[in-house]
Parts: sequence; C-alpha cells; structure tokens
Amino acid sequence: MVTRPDNGHEVSPTAGLPLRWRDFFSAATESLEDGLAALLDVPAVQIECSGTAALIVILTTLKRASTRRSVIIPAYTCPLVVLAIAHCDLTPVLCDLSKDSFDLCPRTLARLVDDDTLAVIPTHLGGRVGDLSTVIDIARQKGASVIEDAAQALGATWQGQPAGTVGDAGFFSLAVGKGLTLYEGGVLIARDAGLRQALKETSARIAPYRLFREVQRLVQLAGYWALYRPAALRLSYGLPLRRALRKGDLIGAVGDDFDADIPVHRVGTWRRSIGANALPRLPASLFMLADQAATRIERLRMIQGLTVIDDPADSRGTWPFLMVLMPTARARDAALARLWTAGMGVSRLFIHALPDYPYLAAQLGAVDVPNARDFAARMLTISNSPWLEASDFDRICSTLEAALDLTAPAATATAG
Repeated sequence: MVTRPDNGHEVSPTAGLPLRWRDFFSAATESLEDGLAALLDVPAVQIECSGTAALIVILTTLKRASTRRSVIIPAYTCPLVVLAIAHCDLTPVLCDLSKDSFDLCPRTLARLVDDDTLAVIPTHLGGRVGDLSTVIDIARQKGASVIEDAAQALGATWQGQPAGTVGDAGFFSLAVGKGLTLYEGGVLIARDAGLRQALKETSARIAPYRLFREVQRLVQLAGYWALYRPAALRLSYGLPLRRALRKGDLIGAVGDDFDADIPVHRVGTWRRSIGANALPRLPASLFMLADQAATRIERLRMIQGLTVIDDPADSRGTWPFLMVLMPTARARDAALARLWTAGMGVSRLFIHALPDYPYLAAQLGAVDVPNARDFAARMLTISNSPWLEASDFDRICSTLEAALDLTAPAATATAG
C-alpha cells in the first residue's frame, strides 16, 4: 500500500458539497424547487426522496399511459436502476456499451428497441456527459421515451443544454457525495407540461409523508455536516471501507449492496430548506472542481497507456471524481492493491457489470455484455476533492505508472 503522512485525514472518493451549520437554521431566500428550476433553466422541477424514487415516479407515470413494458438500460450503471424498474413491474433489458466507453452501443441499441420498449435510459456516468443524439434518434423511431439518468450530473451541459433536460424526462440524485445533498433526495424534470402534471399526480399517489423516515434523514444529514471533513472521514468512510475489503466484500466496499425495498416518500420542508440554503454555493463549487479536474487530467494524460474518460467536445460535465481506464484488469488491480486503502480517495464506481451482481440474477438472467464487463474490469476512480493535496495526487500518478510498468509484459503478451 502507498504510504502518506498519517495525520488522521481521509479523502472522500467523491467531491460533495459540504454543508454549513447555518444551512440548517437560516430562512431560505427561495425554495429549493425554484432555485433548481433556475439553475436548470426549466419551468419547474419536482423533489423526491431519492434519485431512485424519482425514476420510479417517472416509470410509473409512463407505464400508466402505455402498454409497453420493457426498459433498456446500460449494462454498466447503478444496480438501483434495475431494482427501480423491477419495482414498477417492468422488464429491464441490458444494452452493451461501446468499446472503452460508458455510452450505449448504437448497433446493439438499434437491435433491442422494439414496439414493447417503454423507455431507454442513457446515463451521464459519474458526472461525465453521455451521447444523447443517437439514443434519442433510435428511441424516437420506435416511439419509446428517453429518460436521462443524470444522477451525478447536476450542473452539466450537453451541447449547451443542461444535462437531464434533453430527453422526455430526467432525474438527478441529491444523495451524499453527489454535489448538493439532502443526505438522500432526488430531482425529476420533464419537457412536456402534460407529463409534468402527471408526474406530480403520481408522486402524490405513491409517495406519502413518513415522519420516522424524515427524522432519520435529518439526523443523517446532521451527521453528514459533522463528519464530511478530512479529520472525520477516516471514521465515517475509511474504517468501513477497510473492514469490507479485509472480508473480501468488494460490493460492500463501494456500497453496491442494495435490496429491493426502495423507500418512496415525501421530503419534508426542513430538509428542502437546508438544500435551498446550500444551493447558491453549488455553481462556484462546480466551477472550482472543473478547473481542478482540468489540471489533474493534464497530468494523467502524461501516463502512457492510461485513458481518461472525458466529455464530448461540445459538452461540459461535473467532476466529483476522475474516471480512468487502465489497459488491462491486471494493471487496474495492481494499482488498487496499493491505493484503495491509502486514504487518498481512489476507488471503484460499480464493482460489476449488471449481470454479474448475484442479487440481480432473478431480474436479468445471463446476458452477454463483453464491453460492459471489460469497462468494469479496467476502470478506477480518483477523487477530485479539494482535500486531495497535490503531493497525494502525485503519489497516485506515480503508483499508476508503477502498476503499468509492473504489468507491461503481460499486457504485451495479451496484445500479441
């Protein structure tokens, strides 16, 4: 493992927006809904208790107006997307990725979309902006809706338009580590006024107010305020991570251990107010993270054999972390063996391609998605937190270079 000065500090794997104590007790100048609508340049947004709940509201609404029952998703994305689709009694259909990309493979997508396709869900993965033009063209040819999964892309743009607002509907996550947070929360939007009204009606019907759950989230949000800082993250993040890795529980280490019991309830007034108070600080934070990412990416691109996942030339993502592809799974694992527990925010996003999660077997069965499996096997993430010092980032880069050197003969043999 790479050693670093043991000052008790830990860097989070993703750059979230810290809360201030005044966020909890100051009167907000405008509602969270109005602030987000202005940020996204849309007529209105809708707040739900999580990004997953927002997707459930969207799918439930679309399902009521259609006899179609299948939903196409990338084969590498958050497992909660599969559970949300199953929650709505719909059928998830996996589409493989393009090579060395998180985008849906156009050729595979064109083959999968048919008259039973209710929706296609492209993902802006980890704040990186995905391809929408091809997806929208293919989906529209068959009358399917497009739902943008912009969970970590609040504030990103695609061809000058806010990510999440280009398809028929979109959703964002306000969970811990995803920029603005309510500890758990979600935002959904729709382009069509009729669909927006239907989404409100669906939410009113299926998302009751639950006092216990709201109190629980407020306590957790207070814990986030107290513990989301370098001096406390070793306790709240580092110790559970190391415990899971010692047990060989990779899924638990990254928090991919979900179950089918998805909470769906209203978000209370106080949590909305906390989010509204923090929201004005988000644009400056996103700008700072983008500027920092540009410098760090320049250094990473000097490492021969490593690929940095970036945005299309006409788009601008958010940068909670950097995603890099190593040339082989062996090189990626060699780097992680030294960096994952070093306290510098190096991690993995999702452990597997979706068919390889045991708890999703009943929903997915056996599916051949070689590009998604390859992406999962070679990708690691590097925190873009401002708490990651330049000296630590240099250590990360040196370790990546050493892992590539160590595994170069195997990589050459494989290529040959």
